[in-house]
Amino acid sequence: MKTYICQICGDAYIGEGKPTECPFCGARENFIKIGKEALPILNQETPARNATLARNASHNDASGHSVAGGKISETDKKNLLETLDLELKANSLYLCMASKAKSYEIKAMYKRLAKVELEHAIIATKFLKIERPGIDAESCSEEEIENFNKTIELEDHATKLYAGFAKTAEDRNIKILFTALAQVEEDHIKLIKNYL
Repeated sequence: MKTYICQICGDAYIGEGKPTECPFCGARENFIKIGKEALPILNQETPARNATLARNASHNDASGHSVAGGKISETDKKNLLETLDLELKANSLYLCMASKAKSYEIKAMYKRLAKVELEHAIIATKFLKIERPGIDAESCSEEEIENFNKTIELEDHATKLYAGFAKTAEDRNIKILFTALAQVEEDHIKLIKNYL
């Protein structure tokens, strides 16, 4: 048994071999490292992050958003907040879809997608250094095909959005995050297309 750690969410997987995707956030295999080699993006020391931590410690102020230049750029902050909102809505929507599923397989699949989307929201809150907001209930169709199509639409939007965010990200680790998230959402589209 070995410990593997995801560079994106920082969670550990324990198993005989490296997983092809992170079981928690869905990041692809290239973002998963053997435990002793892992340095998740949220844990990486950067001059900007160190400056923010020093400032917060000296001013007894933990409210500053860290990263680029000691502070998350306004663009990165806006994009992370939009990500947080989108991922929380996806989590709630997928839980609704799980509750409407006619087979255990579809129910379990949507519950797993909901957990992955929630993990993405948690990552955004860690970058922003904020508490996770409450999750509002979302409604969904009683029809599986409609839900599959809605899922593809949502995941396609997220894929394109995150690819764009990766291009405009000012912080290297936020760029890595959005690159990984775009890939995960793209993988979700492939998954759902298997059911159509």
